[in-house]
Amino acid sequence: MRMRKKKWARPELAASPFFVDEPEKLLGKWNDSFRRKQPVYLELGCGKSPFLAEMGLLHEDVNFIGIDQSADVLGVARRNISAAYGEKGMEVGNILLCAYHIERLPEIMNENDRVARIYINFCNPWQKKKHHKRRLTYPLFLKMYKPLLEDSGEIWFKTDDDGLFEDSLGYFEQENFELLRKTCDLHAEKTWPENVMTEHEIMFSSEGIPIKAAIFRKGAD
Repeated sequence: MRMRKKKWARPELAASPFFVDEPEKLLGKWNDSFRRKQPVYLELGCGKSPFLAEMGLLHEDVNFIGIDQSADVLGVARRNISAAYGEKGMEVGNILLCAYHIERLPEIMNENDRVARIYINFCNPWQKKKHHKRRLTYPLFLKMYKPLLEDSGEIWFKTDDDGLFEDSLGYFEQENFELLRKTCDLHAEKTWPENVMTEHEIMFSSEGIPIKAAIFRKGAD
């Protein structure tokens, strides 16, 4: 469901020190745009960002980039992140947000912007076969992510959709990613490395829908 237009979102984002208004200008320079040099994790389709807010506080030794195409959604994300950090009496120094279409990711990031991890959380499953190429786990997208991942960098993937999950396992195998872990019921797993819930995960879990998850490592081309 598309979010209603929020007139306040753009002005608030423009005034935010952790929103990047012209991400094209950071091509090849993202790692130098944070206060501290440290590993970078990227979330694609970050939405309202309760996930990023919690991850940023849990991992102060990691820098996070959140990308979503909707400035209205990112306006809510900015408020959520600011509130979470404010409760801890902290400034937001290890998160950057930007509004951009993910299929155009190479316009704002290149091999000089390498990240240690990419998160794909509850992306659109695009269930009709003719639309599968729009999935963020589709081979064309995986090829695009590879130059941005460090050697042995990882992609962490979560979804509620059975079809998307099964197809994605095949997509990653096709693109020579190594499957490290997978589960068809994440919340029943007791040994999963770490799980911070997203807004969609909270909603689907409350409806009794099992959450599927997998961790992949970048393989050699």
